[in-house]
Amino acid sequence: MTFDEPTRHEMCLMGLTEAVGYEIRPVNGAQRLFQKGASTKAGAWTFSKLAHRVDRRLLALTHGRTAVATLVAGLPIITVTTTGAKSGLPRSLPLLGIPIEGDLALIGTNFGQSNTPGWVYNLEADPTGRVAYRNRDVGFIARRANPEETETALTAAARVYPGYDKYRERITGREVKVFVLAASEA
Repeated sequence: MTFDEPTRHEMCLMGLTEAVGYEIRPVNGAQRLFQKGASTKAGAWTFSKLAHRVDRRLLALTHGRTAVATLVAGLPIITVTTTGAKSGLPRSLPLLGIPIEGDLALIGTNFGQSNTPGWVYNLEADPTGRVAYRNRDVGFIARRANPEETETALTAAARVYPGYDKYRERITGREVKVFVLAASEA
């Protein structure tokens, strides 16, 4: 028996997590070890500078099925496309989505760096965009998470990738912004 891909309207009715078929798989020992190294200050800085450059090619070669963080750390990466706050141009970036109540949360830790990631400003200027995961691409509308959702997302994020707690410890002088992405028909 085969199932047809859901229509855009059906995707809107289901949560974004289900609409893109997002799943978190258990990590192996080597991936756990890599996660530990990547969460250090030096590891996070290195990963923040190199991963997205490799990911552009890797995601294109695998048709969105895998990213560097998926291979080496077992993290399920989504490609989020926003509209640039200054440029007005499409901006795509591989990010870790955190499932909360059927939707996906994005957490603006920027690998524990001191600056707010650009995608945060993009979503503040225009909350619409697209999420791609494996062979599915779905429109979304984003909103800032309320305090309860923020706590839920941060707790869930630390279970998916323990480095989030270390990132939060290193971030001072700025708020870590969390957004909830819900499926839209756009």
